[in-house]
Amino acid sequence: MAATTRLKNQHLLWRAAFGPMAENAAQLETFSTKKLWELLLKTSAKSPEKLEVAQNLVDGLYNGVKSLGDLSNAAKMQDQENKAQMAKRRRETSRDEIRNLNILWLGEMINSEAQLREKMSLFWHGHFACRVVNSFFQQELLHTIRTNAIGNFGDLLKEVSKSPSMLQFLNNQQNKKGKPNENFAREVMELFTMGRGNYTEKDIKEAARAFTGWGFNAQGEFVFRQQQHDTGTKTFLGETGNFNGDDILDILLQKQQTADYITRKIYIYFVNENVDEARVQSLSKRFYANKYDIKKLLEDIYTSDWFYDEKNIGSKIKSPVELIAGIRRFLPLEMDNDAAQLLFQKVLGQILFYPPNVAGWPGGRSWIDSSTLMVRLQMPQVFAAKESIVLSPKTDDDVSMGQMMEENVRIKRNKMYADKGGSAEIDWSLVTKIFEKTPREDLAQKISDTLLQTNSRLNSALLTKYLNAESRENYIKSAVINLMSTPEYQMA
Repeated sequence: MAATTRLKNQHLLWRAAFGPMAENAAQLETFSTKKLWELLLKTSAKSPEKLEVAQNLVDGLYNGVKSLGDLSNAAKMQDQENKAQMAKRRRETSRDEIRNLNILWLGEMINSEAQLREKMSLFWHGHFACRVVNSFFQQELLHTIRTNAIGNFGDLLKEVSKSPSMLQFLNNQQNKKGKPNENFAREVMELFTMGRGNYTEKDIKEAARAFTGWGFNAQGEFVFRQQQHDTGTKTFLGETGNFNGDDILDILLQKQQTADYITRKIYIYFVNENVDEARVQSLSKRFYANKYDIKKLLEDIYTSDWFYDEKNIGSKIKSPVELIAGIRRFLPLEMDNDAAQLLFQKVLGQILFYPPNVAGWPGGRSWIDSSTLMVRLQMPQVFAAKESIVLSPKTDDDVSMGQMMEENVRIKRNKMYADKGGSAEIDWSLVTKIFEKTPREDLAQKISDTLLQTNSRLNSALLTKYLNAESRENYIKSAVINLMSTPEYQMA
C-alpha cells in the first residue's frame, strides 16, 4: 500500500531533520513532499553562526584559574598541590563549557530552521568522533562540521583533519620525522574514508610519514612544522612521491572506495540498516562523479521514490538525541532545567561530544536494552509530570487499585527526575490546534497517524479506554503523552 502524503512528509522530516514541529504538523496532509525537501534545502543554505562557549584557547584551558589568583601569580606557584588544583579546576571548567555547548547545540536541533544542516551535523559528529576535554577545540570542530555539513566531503575531511581537536585526539601532535605516530593515519583510512580492508599496514606507515609535522600552536591554530616533516619518498596505495598530508587526503579522495564507504554509511544511517547493495553502488558512483557533493547525494536519496517504500518507513531506532529533539519539537515546552537533558543523554547512552570511542556510536539496536527502553518510555511522562492527564479514572475496584499502585510508581519516578529539573511547562495550544478539525471519534486514529511511523498501531478502542476523556483537550494531551510512551514511537 502506497504511503500517504502525511506519512511521506513525516518520514522525510524524521530522517532529514528531527521530526515535525507542532506548528507545521497540520499542514503535512497536503504539502508536497518535493516542496518540503526544497524547503529543507532553502532553510539550511545559510552558513551557521558559531556556537561559542570559549572565546579562545586561553578560555578553553584556563577559565577558573582566577579563583586561585591571576595567571602571573599562578605561574609563580611552586607548590605541587596548588598546581594540581589549578589543573583540576581547568578541566572542570572546560567540562562545564562542553556541557553548555551540548545544550546550545541541542537547542539548535530543536528550534533551528536549518534542520537538514543540524541533522547532517549530528551524523558527521559521529563519523568524525572526537573526545577531548577542551571546550575551545570542541567548539571549533563543531563549527567546522556545521559549516560543511551539506557542502563538499573533501573540504570537510581536510578541515576536520587539520582541526586541533582531531590532531590532539589522534596524537598527530606527536607525529615527527624519525618517530612517526600512526594513530591519525590509521583512523583517517579506517574510519573517515575507505574503511577497513582497503589498505595495508605499509600504507599506514607511509601515510603516517606524510602527516609528520601536522600540529597546532598555542592559539589552537593548525600549523605545519617543516622541520618535523619527513621529506623522503613515500609509496601509498600504489602511488609514489614526496607526499605530505594533503597529498594523502587527495589520493584517498581519488579512490572510488572512499565514495562507496561514505555512501554506504549514509544509507545505513538515513535509509535502512538492511542495505540494498545495488542502490548504494548507484548512489556512490553519482557521489563520486559529483566530486563528493553531499547535498547532491542527499537529493538523490530524498527525492527518490524508493526512499518512501514501506520497508524504509519506521525501520530505524531513534538515537537518544533524535528522540529528545523529536519530542521537544512536537511538544513546545520550557524545561525546568535545560541541563536535565544531559541526564537523559547519559542514561540513554549518547552524550554529545563524548562518543564511546573513535568509531563513534554504533547505533541501531545498540540503543536499546532493558534499562534504556524503560527510560525512553518514561521520558514523555516525565516531561509532562506537572499534568495530571496521563491516566483516566476507573470505577472498577480491581482496576482502580492497580491504577493507584501504577500512579504511585509514576509520581515517585517523576519526582526523582523533577528534582533534577526534568519536568517542563508544556504549551499545549499548538498541539491541540493540529487536531482542531478532527471529529472526536477520529481523534485516536489521527493522533496515532501523526506520531507513529510504524505499521503497527495501538487498538483505538484500547487506547481510548486509558485516556482522560474529561475534555477534548485532556483527551488529546493524554493520547499524545501515552503514544509517545510506546515502543512504536521509538522508531522513525
